[in-house]
Amino acid sequence: MEEATIKLVNVNKHYGHGRGLVYALQDINFSAHPGELTLILGPSGSGKSTFLTIAGGLRQPSSGRVMLAGKDISKLNNKERDQLRLNRVGFVLQSYNLLPYLNVDEQFELVRKVKPNGNLTDDELTELLEELGIADLRSQYPDQLSGGQNQRVAIARALYTNPDIVLADEPTAALDSARVVVVGKELQRLADQRHKTVIVVTHDLRLKEHADRIYHINDGKLSREK
Repeated sequence: MEEATIKLVNVNKHYGHGRGLVYALQDINFSAHPGELTLILGPSGSGKSTFLTIAGGLRQPSSGRVMLAGKDISKLNNKERDQLRLNRVGFVLQSYNLLPYLNVDEQFELVRKVKPNGNLTDDELTELLEELGIADLRSQYPDQLSGGQNQRVAIARALYTNPDIVLADEPTAALDSARVVVVGKELQRLADQRHKTVIVVTHDLRLKEHADRIYHINDGKLSREK
């Protein structure tokens, strides 16, 4: 098996002090590899989002090591971490993070300005938008779209940079069952055919059939199902 693109070693994350100490993550050991779609299932407040942001280098653990694309992110400065995320990681976050004053096409133009090279070609982007059922929405603004449509635009934007690692936080929360299948197959295809490392944190059991590995997280503790 290839070297893990994400590895967490004895990771803990806590907040507060003394009697107010709360553990969001406890003794997490985890690795993910290219070609795999890994699903991490858990209810609200279980530590899913904390896990994802730490795995992607957006947040630092209280203790333990996080290896991202072969680098110990604790040894990188802020600029180096930003560059690593920009070039290697695609995030799909619950809040969509679409800019309200840019239409769908302009969301991708902005990405091109920040990261001019290594993105999908125009034809590949069109194909991706067609697969996600949003190719006819390119001139629309976020407030003209439904929650599910905004979610799919956010997914496409994350995949547009052609990242080695895709980290998704509840990517199907606003989608009906038919679209869940589309998104699940797209994430599965990314892992399998494009050899990406894909990690999805969710409470949506409908995604289980698309996963290579399945974990459960409860009260900040991780256990493997598959």
